[in-house]
Amino acid sequence: MTVQFIDTEAELAKFCQHISDTTWMTVDTEFLRERTYYAQLCLVQVATADSIACIDPLAIDDLSPLLELIYQPDIAIVFHAARQDLELFYALRGSLPPNVFDTQIAATVLGYGDQIGYGNLVKQCINIELDKAHSRTDWSKRPLDAGQIDYAADDVRYLRDVYHILLKELHEKNRLHWLDDDFASLTNSDTYEPDPAMMWKKIKGAGRLKGVQLAILQKLAEWREARAIESNRPRRWILKDEVMLDLAKLTPETTQKLSVIRGLESGTIQRHGKTLIDIVARAKAIPKTQWPTVKKPVFLTTQQDATVDAMVALLRKFCDEQAIAPAAVASRKDIERVVSGDPSVSLLHGWRNEIVGHHLQDFLAGKLSITANQTLLNTEKQG
Repeated sequence: MTVQFIDTEAELAKFCQHISDTTWMTVDTEFLRERTYYAQLCLVQVATADSIACIDPLAIDDLSPLLELIYQPDIAIVFHAARQDLELFYALRGSLPPNVFDTQIAATVLGYGDQIGYGNLVKQCINIELDKAHSRTDWSKRPLDAGQIDYAADDVRYLRDVYHILLKELHEKNRLHWLDDDFASLTNSDTYEPDPAMMWKKIKGAGRLKGVQLAILQKLAEWREARAIESNRPRRWILKDEVMLDLAKLTPETTQKLSVIRGLESGTIQRHGKTLIDIVARAKAIPKTQWPTVKKPVFLTTQQDATVDAMVALLRKFCDEQAIAPAAVASRKDIERVVSGDPSVSLLHGWRNEIVGHHLQDFLAGKLSITANQTLLNTEKQG
C-alpha cells in the first residue's frame, strides 16, 4: 500500500474526506522535546483499512480536518503506548480524543507482557521484524527521505493488524471491559495538566529532605515549572534538580552564598539569584502545619510480612490461570499496601481486582484458605 506524504492543507483536507467513513484508525506521532518544555510535533502517521499517510505539521498550519476525525466519538483511535501521543493532542486542542484504544494496555491483559514494546508486539502477533535503521532520526529536519517516511509509516501500518488481533482475543476471552478503567484514566485531562505545586514530588532525592526543606523545595519547583512553561524551555535549563535540593538543604540568605552551590551557574545567579533567595525566605516563613510531607514507607510486622509472602504466591497462581504476567497486575509493594490497609491500590480496582484483588481481600478476611503439595497451590472458600 502506497504511503502518502501530506504537506499541504489541500492534500490533508482531501485525505481526511477520503477516510471520513472509517470506524477506526491507527495513529502515531514523531516529536522532539530536547530543547523545549512542550513537545514539538514533527509528524503524524495515520492508517485505516485502505490508506496510510504521514502528515507534516511543520508545513501545515491548520490540522483541523485531521483533528475533527481524531476527536469523533464514533471513531476508535488506536495507539501503542498512547500517553505521549495524547499529551501532544492535549496541547493542540486542550482536550483529549474520547474514543482511545491502547494496544500496549490491551496486550497486558492478554498475557503478552507488561509494557510491551511495539516492535516486540508486532513480532508476537504477526511475526514481522521491524526495521530500526531510522530510530535516531531528527524528525524536525526536512526533507524526509523515502526510507524515513516508510519507517514512520510502519508504526501505523502493522498496528492495524495488531489492533484487530487483540480486539478479537479480548472479545473471545470476554476481557474488553477490563480495559474501561485504564482507558478512562488515559483520557482524563487531569493526567496531562501540569500542577506546579506538585512538581517537587517528581524530584529524585526529595524523600531525603524533611521539614522546612520540603517547603523550600516545593516553592522552588513550583517557580521553576512556571518559568519553564512561560519560556517553553526544559526544566533543567531553568534550574537543575540537584541545585534545588542543595538550595533546600543550605537555605542561603544572600546571593553571595549562592556561589558555593555546586552546579549553580553564574549566569543563573545573575538572572535569578534575588528571586531564589526570596523564594527560600518566603518558604522558611510558611507555618509548620503547611509544610509538605513525604509519604512514609510501609513497615510491616513479621506476621504481616509472612502474609504478604502468601499473597504473592496467590497473585502468581491467579495470574497463571489467566495467562497474565504477575508484574502487569501488581508488585510486592502493592500487596504490602493492601495488607497495611490502603484502599487506593490499583490491585483493588478494575480488571486487576476482578482476577486477583478480590481473592486477596478474601484471604485477608479469612474467607479463603491455601493448601499446597509439591506441585500445586490450591485455594478453598471458607463457609
